[in-house]
Amino acid sequence: MNERRHEREQLPPGYPARIAATSSDAARAQLAADWIRSVFQGFYEEFLRLTWLAKSAFEARDHPAAVASAKRRLGLYNATVYALADDLREAFPALARHEALWADVEAAYRPATEGRYEADLALAYIHSTRRRLYHGEWRPVEYDFGEQRTAAPAWDEVYTTYACEWPVEPRVVQRLLGVGDLGVPFLDLAGDAQRVARRLNDLLADRGGGGLRAIEMIRGGFFRNRGAYLVGRLVLRGGEFRPCVIALLNEPNGLRAEALLHSAPHIHNLFSSTEAPFQVTNRNYHELSDFLRSIMPRRPLGLHYSTIGYYHVTKVAVMDDVRRQLLRDREPLDVAPGHRGTVAIAFTAPHSDYVLKVIRDRPTAGYKWDTFGGADAVLAKYKQVHEINRTGSMLDNILYYNLKLDRSWFAPALAQELVADAGNAVQLRGDSLVFRYLVVQRKLTPLNLFLEREPEPRAARAIVNLGYCIRNNAAANVFNRDFDARNYGVSRYLKVYLYDYDAVEPLTDVKVRTNNDRFDGEEEVPGWFFEDGIVFLPEEIEVGLRVAARPLRRAFRAAHGELMTVEYWETLQRSLRDGQVPGIHTFPESCHLGEPGLATVANE
Repeated sequence: MNERRHEREQLPPGYPARIAATSSDAARAQLAADWIRSVFQGFYEEFLRLTWLAKSAFEARDHPAAVASAKRRLGLYNATVYALADDLREAFPALARHEALWADVEAAYRPATEGRYEADLALAYIHSTRRRLYHGEWRPVEYDFGEQRTAAPAWDEVYTTYACEWPVEPRVVQRLLGVGDLGVPFLDLAGDAQRVARRLNDLLADRGGGGLRAIEMIRGGFFRNRGAYLVGRLVLRGGEFRPCVIALLNEPNGLRAEALLHSAPHIHNLFSSTEAPFQVTNRNYHELSDFLRSIMPRRPLGLHYSTIGYYHVTKVAVMDDVRRQLLRDREPLDVAPGHRGTVAIAFTAPHSDYVLKVIRDRPTAGYKWDTFGGADAVLAKYKQVHEINRTGSMLDNILYYNLKLDRSWFAPALAQELVADAGNAVQLRGDSLVFRYLVVQRKLTPLNLFLEREPEPRAARAIVNLGYCIRNNAAANVFNRDFDARNYGVSRYLKVYLYDYDAVEPLTDVKVRTNNDRFDGEEEVPGWFFEDGIVFLPEEIEVGLRVAARPLRRAFRAAHGELMTVEYWETLQRSLRDGQVPGIHTFPESCHLGEPGLATVANE
């Protein structure tokens, strides 16, 4: 509520009174357009300010401030839109009743966005405001930017090119290590440059240098949690690109280049759109997304925007992807493969990159928990997940509201199930299905199916990566009380993500208990049995995975045995309650500089 009040305090003064003082709808539409544009401008300036605060927090080694500013930035868009829509509805109620008035408002709004770099973002903002104005109503609003185009910057505002050949000389690396413009000196700049150059040269040696022509580095730093990254690419013969991402640590005495990420699995897992987004000190978000796609071409462009926190652009791009794929492949949406959810109805098309979900009105017979809070309570968790630090181990949700899709895109049985079992979310209207809300996620392979179908070495790597997923989520105060492998998915690079959220709770609210202190044959009911709230017994994790293969359970236990101890969880709870920011696992030891590390199964 305090944040909501703060957003209201930021509203420009005078617009409600000025709207009330005129009887002309045309004048009111112009005032509403000016009001929305003014609030958007305030939002965008604050969004950029918070982005650059991440750099300051990294330089000051103020990890709690980094997390706090990231959290504020994540929720800023919705907070300002919701407050604005509520006040518009109160000041100009006809806007919510007469759609023709919105055409006048948008016509007055658009000219002021023309020629601005963030024009598409400004249009997304007015559409979001309109959608929020219709909150609680089944009135679809299209997700698009129309014909609006943004002005492109010069490329040297986006990245810097360092001409070089193989073998790379340390002096070239010294120059590119300064691309983040950080206000903290390196502890050993020459030594770090030598280590990075040696690793690059070793990587390219088997290709005779690969025809290296240059190294191109994005101007600015990528910041998240405790870390910072310098992001670039090797330009090889024939225009081929190869990733070149340098992880930095800020230690008490200065900066240190910690690791070099150079392969597709490393950077896909690091820059996954399921991560809490990076805060990038470069405002050219279209060109940043294009650059990221050049080194990760298999990821849809729309998801690269979410990697850097521009979810509003992602929404439009992803829905365009969904529709384009359905029209191209002529494959109907149908129930997603794998275990049918007891709470959500998940559906997809065979060659789609995405899974779509709605919440059932009532859970099915296989529901595990004593009570069901209702579809809105589950949806609230999906919203909550979008606005927390996901540490790279929770699948992000793209939430759409008041959306209309062609009925012909759905298998008949699925359309019938959606209307019958998820009436809170779906209505049939003529040739369309209208969704009050729709959750869209990147398609992954359900972990339980992966473990059953893949050879044991790959399955073992995945089950070990499940442990890192659990650890990373816990470090962000996210606890999933249902460890069932069916709640997790595996990417093409074997990283594991949680994608079912109905059992998610704050770790600091969980009561960690054990039965390991009981004597054999003791029949008395344990004291924890009568406690209120969420009680968790770490020794039951392995059973909770529901993994039948004994070698896989052994692999999990060997890598993550401490997850089954009370000490691990209570220590982490204390750190979180003290306001600390625990470290997370983001790349394998083989990426670390210095002496080549041993390859691990973590993110390889």
